[in-house]
Amino acid sequence: MLVNNAGIAGPTAKVEDIDPKDWDRTIAVDVNGMFYCTRKGMPMIKAAGGGSIINLSSAAGRLAFPMRTPYSFAKFGVVGFTESLAAEAGPDKVRVNCIQPGVVEGERIERVISAKAKQLGKTSEKVRTEMLAGVSMRTTVSPQDIANMALFLATEPGKHISGQALSVCGGARYLV
Repeated sequence: MLVNNAGIAGPTAKVEDIDPKDWDRTIAVDVNGMFYCTRKGMPMIKAAGGGSIINLSSAAGRLAFPMRTPYSFAKFGVVGFTESLAAEAGPDKVRVNCIQPGVVEGERIERVISAKAKQLGKTSEKVRTEMLAGVSMRTTVSPQDIANMALFLATEPGKHISGQALSVCGGARYLV
């Protein structure tokens, strides 16, 4: 099994204000890194008689994400990479899927909320409420929720699932 989980958030700005170096770095980490790891791992997975590759995308890989174009572009790219690789590797008994997490609880999202609150002159609780307004269940997801999906996809219960982008997001409908 291979889990491709490297990624960076990239810049937050309008597209015309994004430094091309920041764009390139986001794509290099979020997309190219996945390619290089998969390229090296695939021969070992095939030699083992098959297995599972799980790529981490994001809800931003299926929904518009204003002011976060490089990140969203990269995460949409992960979905395309996943679907194409699943079609290519399926005959070798290699399943390829991606997980699209929503707002994941933890230190990172707390830093994002705090910075956004400061930038907008709002309370952190107000920013959190606004962020979760686009989530049907009005909740974050836990790292364990993501791990549970990965475990399902990599084991016997998920043995016939391939080429899918599966959201673990509480019903995210839009991102802010």
